Amino acid sequence: MTRINLYNHNSIDTTSVSNLFIDIYMNDANDAQIKVYLYLLRMLRAGLPTSVTDIADKFNHTEKEVLRAIRYWAEKQLLDLDYDCYQNLVGIHIRELTAAHPAPGSITLSYGPSEMGPIKPVSAEAPAMVTAPAETAPVYSKPAYSADRLKEFKGRDETAQLLFVVESYMKRPLTPSDIKSILFYKDELEFSDDLIDYLIQYCVDRDKKDFKYIDKVAISWKENDITTPGEAAKYSSKYDKNIYAIMNQLGKNNTPTNREMEYILRWTKDYGFPMDIIFEACDRTVMATDKHRFEYAEKILSSWKEKGVHKKDDINRIDRLYQKRREPGKAAYGSNVTVAANRFNRFQHNDYDFNVLEEELLSN
Repeated sequence: MTRINLYNHNSIDTTSVSNLFIDIYMNDANDAQIKVYLYLLRMLRAGLPTSVTDIADKFNHTEKEVLRAIRYWAEKQLLDLDYDCYQNLVGIHIRELTAAHPAPGSITLSYGPSEMGPIKPVSAEAPAMVTAPAETAPVYSKPAYSADRLKEFKGRDETAQLLFVVESYMKRPLTPSDIKSILFYKDELEFSDDLIDYLIQYCVDRDKKDFKYIDKVAISWKENDITTPGEAAKYSSKYDKNIYAIMNQLGKNNTPTNREMEYILRWTKDYGFPMDIIFEACDRTVMATDKHRFEYAEKILSSWKEKGVHKKDDINRIDRLYQKRREPGKAAYGSNVTVAANRFNRFQHNDYDFNVLEEELLSN
């Protein structure tokens, strides 16, 4: 057979992978582990930012799977991991797979809105390593259900309502494979109907309608002993950038308390406000008071909900109507002074009497 010649066209947009990785380390690694290693290598070589959340979204994995893959390569001594005193992963060193083993490249993981922040190349000396605790989580896998087993599940009295709810979220009929996943959550993972409802809603809200992805999230919840929607919401909040963005907008830099989480979930889920509306309420709250900020923001957003606010134009409309109602009163007092235009005026053109609100809050 004719020999095939292989040619390489040099480009700056390439990542070099050691033959030792291909010849030795790829054999026993699974799909997720290989993807994570190559992606970390690509980010380091190109000097591009990324995060555990970004990697999980890119490859349709859960963040826990990404962290497992990182630990796998650390066990194979392809990566060195740095932890702070609280066992938070703060640095990754990618070892060069050569006989001489020169100084490894390094990247740091700094914390941001989510549990894992951006991964950036650094040239500073790496911090001292702290050994991470070993992860000993049970492994769950979906059985190969028979047709009779699936028929029995669909015939249960409570199943029809559950499947109807899931179809409503998916906006399509469920396939037999989809129903097997629901059976898996119900019987093997022992999820309640409420938890399954929340699981599907949680994934669909993040534009993840692939049941392979939903299966992974469900297993992750089971391994973390999550049994109720409330526990799932609290666990998921650690990775939700929007929650921390709202906290920052209100001048908070702590992890949200249970009470604060209730407010945030009410604004995003129950009221269904987009982030720009919530940010507007937060801005007005911060300009008006430095205490009871969640309560103030709740007053604003609940009022906007009652008045049918869906977008920024609706808020502007409400502000204009309020300003128009005030103009006759100003004229009666002979006030025709023009207020200087600046970025703070918009916080005065609303119908929220924060002095009254504060009195209400302090009297409770």
